[in-house]
Amino acid sequence: QVQLVESGGGLVQAGGSLSLSCAASGRTFSDSGMGWFRQAPGKEREFVAGIGWGNGRTYYADSNKGRFTISGDNAKNTVYLQMNSLKPEDTAVYYCAGRSRATIGVPSRPDDYDYWGQGTQVTVSS
Repeated sequence: QVQLVESGGGLVQAGGSLSLSCAASGRTFSDSGMGWFRQAPGKEREFVAGIGWGNGRTYYADSNKGRFTISGDNAKNTVYLQMNSLKPEDTAVYYCAGRSRATIGVPSRPDDYDYWGQGTQVTVSS
């Protein structure tokens, strides 16, 4: 059984930083990749960042470029999201996701991901 478990969410003031982790078990994603999404109340789930472990390629939503960094540790089967300069509009539940298929680029649609974590709340106060 594949499981993705996020950790590291919490409450932070605007301008602060948080680091999220997602530990995968049950399969490796080294031949495909993983990503982070977020969903705020009343909004659709949106792409945050993704990584293709096979080629090391990363991709970010425009709103996060320069502030967020996604990385992965293949040996630990874990993906990370370092979030700096956080804004109140970053407040959401953050989800880790894994792909079962290798792709040329880094997909950004939720439908491109097959496995999901339970989510971790990130709240940024103004």
